[in-house]
Amino acid sequence: MSVWPWRPAGVLFDMDGVLTANNLHHRRAWQEVALEELGLALTEEDLDTKVDGGRNPEILERLTGVYPDDALAARFHEAKEGRYRTLAAGALREVRGLSAYLDALDERGIPFALVTSADAVNVAFGMEQLGFGARFRTRVLGEDVTRGKPHPEPFLLGAQRLGLNAAECLAHEDAVNGVRSAAGAGCRVVALTTTAPESALRAAGATLAVPDFTGWAAWLA
Repeated sequence: MSVWPWRPAGVLFDMDGVLTANNLHHRRAWQEVALEELGLALTEEDLDTKVDGGRNPEILERLTGVYPDDALAARFHEAKEGRYRTLAAGALREVRGLSAYLDALDERGIPFALVTSADAVNVAFGMEQLGFGARFRTRVLGEDVTRGKPHPEPFLLGAQRLGLNAAECLAHEDAVNGVRSAAGAGCRVVALTTTAPESALRAAGATLAVPDFTGWAAWLA
């Protein structure tokens, strides 16, 4: 990336598939636990169109056609996220170029926030595995919103917590539903092709799709 014609007031980052290319572990956990708990054998199409992006109860509704009751939602969430952490432990690495990009944002006083469907346990796990500690001090988690991705609420709240309008923000997402959420909030979206193909991300509203963050610090110079 050598030229980017617009300087954002803030940057909003999804976590899974954006900070780290970990959706293989999430997808495997979904397949294993959906089969064990619900008797559902998830296809690749299910994973592409129904699983990526959003909170677990909303994903379960997309898969089954019925919004889960509190007991099922809690049981499934604990089982699926526990399985994910078992699969991902020791295997997470940051997406190339991310640390340099975050350093460049810090140096220029451009604030950034995490906007994720993950819960507090998974966020703590991801930050520890990546060695980020408290670097993402401003956060929107799955439990902070009433309507998850693809609804715009998560990114509207992320911008609000930075004291900004969403239209002033650049968002980074990897899933079609995440791109729809960010674009629907009014953000400009540069998507990561770690989960979905460029064509699907652009069709969902991304301005640009890139494989990683290599070179993104340069446009801030």
